[in-house]
Amino acid sequence: MISNLMVFVLAMVISMALIPLFVRLAPVLGMVDLPDPRKVHLKPIPRVGGVGLVVGALVPLAIWLPHDSLFLSFLYGSLILFIFGLWDDAKELGHYVKFIGQFIAVGLVVFWGDLYVHYLPLVDAPLSEAAGKAITFIAMVGMINAINHSDGLDGLAGGESLMSLVAIAYLAGQADGVLAVVIGVATIGGVFGFLRFNSHPANVFMGDGGSQFLGFTLAFLAVYLTQIVNPALSPALPLLFLGLPIADIIGVFVQRIYHGMNWFRASKNHIHHRLLELGFHHHESVLIIYTVQLVLVVCAVLMPYEVDMLLLAVYFGVVLGLFLALHLAERSGWRFSRSRSILPDFELINNWFRSERAARFIVLTLQIFLLLFAVGAVLLAESVSIDLAWAAGFVMVVLGIRLLLGYRVWFLYLRLLMFVCAAILVYALDHFSPDWLFEEKELLVYVFFGLLLLQLVLAMKFIQQQRFRVTPLDYLVVVMVIVAGVFAEQIGINADMQLMIVQMVILFYAIEWVLQHMRSRWNLMTVSSLAGMGLLAFKGLF
Repeated sequence: MISNLMVFVLAMVISMALIPLFVRLAPVLGMVDLPDPRKVHLKPIPRVGGVGLVVGALVPLAIWLPHDSLFLSFLYGSLILFIFGLWDDAKELGHYVKFIGQFIAVGLVVFWGDLYVHYLPLVDAPLSEAAGKAITFIAMVGMINAINHSDGLDGLAGGESLMSLVAIAYLAGQADGVLAVVIGVATIGGVFGFLRFNSHPANVFMGDGGSQFLGFTLAFLAVYLTQIVNPALSPALPLLFLGLPIADIIGVFVQRIYHGMNWFRASKNHIHHRLLELGFHHHESVLIIYTVQLVLVVCAVLMPYEVDMLLLAVYFGVVLGLFLALHLAERSGWRFSRSRSILPDFELINNWFRSERAARFIVLTLQIFLLLFAVGAVLLAESVSIDLAWAAGFVMVVLGIRLLLGYRVWFLYLRLLMFVCAAILVYALDHFSPDWLFEEKELLVYVFFGLLLLQLVLAMKFIQQQRFRVTPLDYLVVVMVIVAGVFAEQIGINADMQLMIVQMVILFYAIEWVLQHMRSRWNLMTVSSLAGMGLLAFKGLF
């Protein structure tokens, strides 16, 4: 049976590998987003993130899913939107040209894949086929544009979509909807790989190539989940798990119509623009929107079979509450003010933590922790499988080449290689440690990673050299870890896998901190990882 974890990892790795490559090609391809008065970024940013996101998501799907007419309609529709999106990112197409691509993609799903809605909220009688297909066509095109228009701040469209995808995958998993689960998991992997480069301040934008694909995928999954996988779900439920982008684009169109503006001309009246005008910082605006989206998505997960009226009341209650708060704040001239921290100011301690000496100390101790983990995992791993040995050997060779040649092999990404090393070491410790260590291992893991996490928290809290920032992506990571814990049984994650996920997340943050502060590529972290891969390969092969 296909492993959802394998799909997620493959999609994320492909996404993370392709994006830096296309960032270098973006100026040649003309795919650079230049600043202008309606945008919030102040320097040119490559808009090629959609390449990694889309390719990362579609490759595992094309490999593992059966190629029936419904899946092929989704696959071909995604590729058409991707091509039109890249074309727009390079040449700035008009809205009507983009609509052509959207109409073709949605038409494939509705008329060839034969996917359309049969019921509307609050209406008992089923729709006719013609009416159902017409409404589905309009709704899917609307969702594509909702995500496209919500892509206005770093990490915003990707983060909102990520929450919706998690909810859809969970609800589909409850009804054994394999197609929806696998598409959702693959897209989550692609989005995670992209968000690594898109958190504020972003190094890359997803562009239309990515945002149109996300909107199309969400619309496809929403219809497929409620009409085929589990028709018992309320037809009003998609409003909740798709969430805020729908309300945002409707609100924008209402304002444009009211003020006599062009319906399709970009303007600065989205929710995120209004939050910025109220004095919130970029990342604060994103976190506010994330929180509202999270409330809606959680309501969808907790109330999938409630009556339509209740779901509509929850959705419009949350959305109208947000718009009312924005309106009252704008009318009253309110602006967000920043007060000093309520925590006591221990000046001596704070000054030390903010010193360069503290930064060097934190980097050194983190590297020692990573060294100890690598040594412990290798020494305790017994009977290493041949597959893991070959994987470790391959990573050792690639990492060795990267360390020897440095940036001359810029396409070998040190960060990605270090993440893979950490994942292999966690897997080896979990699967190949001796039986006699079973009871003690869990306690040792809790103590070791508790200390490592404490060190990371102190570093992020006090050290103010802003080479390392806590971003909205970190918010999403915490949410995902909590979801994996709360709904572990429902999504097929056992206790061992939960512990592995937590270990990898903490190790990834430690690696990220060291990478951002290290002075040489040859250090305790990289050398211990290189040696660890070599010793695991030796144990398994010899």
